[in-house]
Amino acid sequence: MRRRDLLAAGLTLATAPGLVLAARRRVLRLHHTHTEESLAVTYRQGSRYHTWGLRRLDHFLRDFRTGEVKAMDPHLFDILWEIQQEAGHHDGRFEVISGYRSPKTNAALRRRSKGVARHSQHLLGKAVDVRLRGTTTRHLRDCALKLAEGGVGYYPRSDFVHLDTGRVRHW
Repeated sequence: MRRRDLLAAGLTLATAPGLVLAARRRVLRLHHTHTEESLAVTYRQGSRYHTWGLRRLDHFLRDFRTGEVKAMDPHLFDILWEIQQEAGHHDGRFEVISGYRSPKTNAALRRRSKGVARHSQHLLGKAVDVRLRGTTTRHLRDCALKLAEGGVGYYPRSDFVHLDTGRVRHW
């Protein structure tokens, strides 16, 4: 099995005799740049998602302008975790710029910027805009592109990367 396949399955090769496969605990550390909230949460153990951890992430990634909470796509959290591993920042903290966006918020942002999609993945709970402390946004983008899992948008002027669980594409 390739390393990427092992990571996607939540597994790692242990150094014990016989190279025993062991389940990995997946933890995300996040800091929201708008609310100043921080969160460290285990959201998955091996192939099992933790409902409590997912709910905490949903609340953390709520539309901070309206307070609306949306169930986020758990695969989005796997993408974040995999990028963290790929970047070599296993305990790194993601700085969140945007998670879920309500239709009202998305419409308001569209009126101010051409770069906001009418049918944004943010509306579906399938996107997040982030930085990863300890790495450049260019490196973060490169790690995301290497995974080839969903959409990757690179915004060097605003210093963030958009990640989503939609079809594989980049801009």
